[in-house]
Amino acid sequence: MTPETNASRRDFIRNSAGATLAASLTFAGGAHAADDNVIKIGLVGCGGRGTGAAINALTADKNVKLVAMADAFDDKIKTSLASLQKAKIAGQVDVKPDAFFTGFDGYQKVIERCDVVLLCTPPHFRPIHLKAAIEAGKHVFAEKPCAVDAAGVRSVLESCKKAQEKKLSVVSGLCLRFDSGFRETVKRIHGGAIGEITSLQANDYRGEIKAKTRDPNWNDMTWQMRNWYYYTWLSGDFNVEQHVHFLDVCAWVMNNQYPVRAIGMGGRQTRTGAEYGNIYDHFSIVYEYENGTRFYSNTRQQPKCKNDMSALAVGTKGRANISEKGKGLSIHSDKEWYYEGPFNEMYVAEHAELFASIRSNTPINNGEYMAKSTLLAIMGRMAAYTGQEITWNMAMNSKEVLSPAAYDWAAKPPESEVAMPGKTKFI
Repeated sequence: MTPETNASRRDFIRNSAGATLAASLTFAGGAHAADDNVIKIGLVGCGGRGTGAAINALTADKNVKLVAMADAFDDKIKTSLASLQKAKIAGQVDVKPDAFFTGFDGYQKVIERCDVVLLCTPPHFRPIHLKAAIEAGKHVFAEKPCAVDAAGVRSVLESCKKAQEKKLSVVSGLCLRFDSGFRETVKRIHGGAIGEITSLQANDYRGEIKAKTRDPNWNDMTWQMRNWYYYTWLSGDFNVEQHVHFLDVCAWVMNNQYPVRAIGMGGRQTRTGAEYGNIYDHFSIVYEYENGTRFYSNTRQQPKCKNDMSALAVGTKGRANISEKGKGLSIHSDKEWYYEGPFNEMYVAEHAELFASIRSNTPINNGEYMAKSTLLAIMGRMAAYTGQEITWNMAMNSKEVLSPAAYDWAAKPPESEVAMPGKTKFI
């Protein structure tokens, strides 16, 4: 990430606990801060991203404390806590010995103890946890993606509607929307800098994500939960789990409008062993909008190949390159434009804006676009897995439910066969 050079919003948040606030702050939705205006946060999901999100949140506002942690596995909590206690924000970690919770139901106890919940588990659990948090009247930071199937997307949309009614903030981990350079670039596109959009491209080419090694003492549920990235029911497959970022950027460029159909392909060439579960290692999807605009999505996770994470928007007057690296943010039309700053830390900015919304009683709700961009990724997976054309309405109304019979360590996980185009059926 680039150094923070435009910290005015974060400075406001850090100073907001001063004389401008009442001594006892009442949050939107009924959550209360202590007399010192501290916002209490709880972390659900203590892996690498969860630990990072907690650090980002505590960095964003000096008057925030982490008070509870939950994960399916005790060792994950211990590793996360050790990392947090070594970070610069260690003084804001205030988790008492009775505020660590393990197992499938630990999230419920975290929700009881905080004002804001950071939901950072594998994506499968996001709809369940989000629903519980909103019903309890808590503000939420929800990591991307927010579901792995259409049933989960529909649940998230309903929960976010309730959050709006309760005046609760829901901020999404689709962090590129909080990057100052991406915001300026998309603003210029929306202002007509490249004319009417005629085509889009989203690439996410990267190397392999390391699989876990199976302990012979683990049963299937424990193994899949440990190696969650490689099971569709837990991650949504990697084009949902990670490529959702640039799919969402393209949806943003299109003013949060979504394609009406998709067709494409995918498969496994390099990740063929049992340790790679049932996900693919490449996808190529062509989406189409109602007006005929095409949106080309390509993503690959294979070692020793060229990496590229970017989006391209082509319009009637020019084109826009949208990427995090180098001079990756640029517009080429009658005038050449390159983004040269200011730069911000987008992973911190998303939390800064969340806390600012709570303190000012002006809720943020990213629910609709985070749910629909997740469905956009799921729709592409459906097209690749089945080999069929999938419409937006088919995807949204799909009856597929990627859930186990029970959330129990002895329960059998969902079937984990590798999808075969032409044989795998759309549900």
